[in-house]
Amino acid sequence: NRIKIPATVRSNLGITFAKVERRPVANTLRVPGAFELEPLATHEFRLLIPGTVRLKVQSLQRVNPGDLLYQIQSTAWLDLQSQIELSQASLQQAQSRFEAVNNRVKAIEDAGFKSADLAAERSDLQTQITRAHAVFQAALGKAHRILKLHESALSNSGRPEDLLKPIQTEGRSRPLYQTIDWLSVRATESGVIDQLGVTNGGFAEEATLVLTIVDPQQVRFHATALQSDLPSLHENAGSKLVLPQSDGVDLNESVEASLTLGLEADPTQRTITLFANPAELRPWIRPGVTGFLEIATDATGGPVLTIPRSAVVKDGLDHVFFKRDPKDANKVIREVADLGVDDGRWVELKSGVGPNDEVVVDGAYELKLASAQSGTQKGGHFHADGTFHAEDH
Repeated sequence: NRIKIPATVRSNLGITFAKVERRPVANTLRVPGAFELEPLATHEFRLLIPGTVRLKVQSLQRVNPGDLLYQIQSTAWLDLQSQIELSQASLQQAQSRFEAVNNRVKAIEDAGFKSADLAAERSDLQTQITRAHAVFQAALGKAHRILKLHESALSNSGRPEDLLKPIQTEGRSRPLYQTIDWLSVRATESGVIDQLGVTNGGFAEEATLVLTIVDPQQVRFHATALQSDLPSLHENAGSKLVLPQSDGVDLNESVEASLTLGLEADPTQRTITLFANPAELRPWIRPGVTGFLEIATDATGGPVLTIPRSAVVKDGLDHVFFKRDPKDANKVIREVADLGVDDGRWVELKSGVGPNDEVVVDGAYELKLASAQSGTQKGGHFHADGTFHAEDH
């Protein structure tokens, strides 16, 4: 049952080997799916007031809390500044008139007289003061809320009245609110700029999407299982996430995951949705990447001798694998596999291998076809061109 495979043949056929390993193996339900962002992983930034937008970030740029995202110059903000100024002037004017009338009323009363007209005017001015004060506070409060909502660096003022603090700019003193020409919007959480919805320097209406920030750490695996698998599914089952087998993918590469069953099943497709959250992130865990959710349904109970499942090929009614000859590295031995528990990637071998053996992974199918040309139990050798001949050739 020995087949000669010198180095030139191994290179031409792409033959690779894997060592026999001791590992616990479990019967595994493999469910296909793909990674996706968590529902709360995306944060949208929309305009609260219309205006000209000046972007301060680039697409795919990583940002942290407090980083400046964009600025807005809005006529609505300038109109609000005018409202504050005019309402403040009206309030001050009403207060001045009230003081003058009130002084006249007191002087007349001190002389022992009364004036119904002046008393009525004073009462009317008190009402005007109350009304003007309400308009002024409303405008000031609205300005304070706009600054807060835009996460401006100047919005740290604890009270609306703090916007009236004098600031020295351009050689003169002005209230704080009058020194703000551009409203600044800052990041509230870490993430990556995913989408820019406006043109830099362009005008946009209220509620326009400016940009989105995505947190790449918030990723989950979305899989679809058959409803017939429900008896094997429970949220405490051991589960892990793996990539499809391909060149360059380590067979041992996997991530433990916590399983959550979806709330509803599909009666038409007879499927149920599964979600799995990885215990840690790997470079290959990205939205859109496909893979498998492996759910353990039965286990060997301890480490056993295993080989990669891809090293076993079907030959008629038998499953066979090819073991490297311990006495000659340029030969392999065809063995009928005595299989045990299979997790889809690793399979238990109950006989035929030892802990130091190596088996063919890539090229096992070609070796099966070659050994079958002259009978499944006969040996042979390959020529350098990749053609196989029986030993009696």
